[in-house]
Parts: sequence; C-alpha cells; structure tokens
Amino acid sequence: MLSLAPTVRVFVAVAPFNMHRSFDGLAGEVLRLNPLDGHLYVFLNTRRTMVKALFFDRSGFCVFSKRLAQGSFQLPAVAPGASRVEVDGAVLTMMLEGIDLRAPRRLRYERKPASK
Repeated sequence: MLSLAPTVRVFVAVAPFNMHRSFDGLAGEVLRLNPLDGHLYVFLNTRRTMVKALFFDRSGFCVFSKRLAQGSFQLPAVAPGASRVEVDGAVLTMMLEGIDLRAPRRLRYERKPASK
C-alpha cells in the first residue's frame, strides 16, 4: 500500500535509466526539476522489470526500489518526445502492481435520477 500526500506530484521518466545509480545519481537526473521539492521521481530500467523512486523528505533523500518477479512495468500514454509523464497516486499504484496501463478503465459510480 502506497500513501502519498495530495500535494505530492509523481513524475515518471520515460527513457530507461541505469539502475546502478543511487541517491546522487538519481537526484542528478530528476528531469530538469528540483529534487528537493518533495515530489516523487520514478525511474525504470531498460527491460522495465525494475523501478526506483526518489523522494526528499526534508531530512534527506529516500530511494525505494521494486523488481517484478514476472512481467514488466507499463507506462501510461506518453506524448511524443516527452522526457517524463506526470501521474497520480492511483496510476502509480497500478504501475507498481504490474497492471497494464495501455488500456485501463476507471469505473465510476454515477447516480441515476430516480424514476417516477
């Protein structure tokens, strides 16, 4: 379970990343943004079997990583030429669970007017 504050933005790098890098290597690659801003930066390896996320929590950097036992992480739709894509917490959770994001559907409950 992943819990993010509503003010935290999540940026996913589109290009593959060298997973041998750690705190400083990730911070240097935060896609032309400020790594100290408290947002979450997500990086994938070439085969998209491993993910690392970088976060600054006011006292230092945190790096989280996950490797899928089977399958690969999927990116949501990305604009051509984009270096990153911003996602919300729900999409990030689906990504980390290995759910295919190429055609997800969000089901929303809509109340129908009462019939007379």
